[in-house]
Amino acid sequence: MSEVRTAGSESDMGSVQVTLQSVYLKDCSYESPNGPRLPNNQAWDPKFQLNMNTATEELGPDVREVLLTVTVEAKQNDATLYLAEVKQGGVFTINGATPDDLKRLVGSFCPNVLFPYAREVISDLIIKGGFPNFVLPLVNFDALFAQAAQQPPQAGLVN
Repeated sequence: MSEVRTAGSESDMGSVQVTLQSVYLKDCSYESPNGPRLPNNQAWDPKFQLNMNTATEELGPDVREVLLTVTVEAKQNDATLYLAEVKQGGVFTINGATPDDLKRLVGSFCPNVLFPYAREVISDLIIKGGFPNFVLPLVNFDALFAQAAQQPPQAGLVN
């Protein structure tokens, strides 16, 4: 169990309780159109693209499912070597959080807890596909959350 303290004076400072109920692999896929063969017997020199996304769903008054989706694509020239996608899920009980605390927890703290699990699954998929080990770089979810909070909301299209 983790305890996160909210900002404020000592007299009105409440404590936020975050409990991880479960961690699970919700979905994964791996594609390698040509297996571990490199196009035209070229030397190993791929370009990688990494995308991450988080989503949350309220399962109960204090219970949230948080999904961390990680997608890694390796290409050499125009040929796709592999594409791996993992949706790592976790169920968190969060008590005593203000709406702002809750946004920060599900947008930064919870994905940070799930990331090592997704990192391991991605690495295993790539190795089992016959390619050299690939370890996802560390991610600062606090910085990503702060950066996303700085951006203005995207306006939707109106018909």
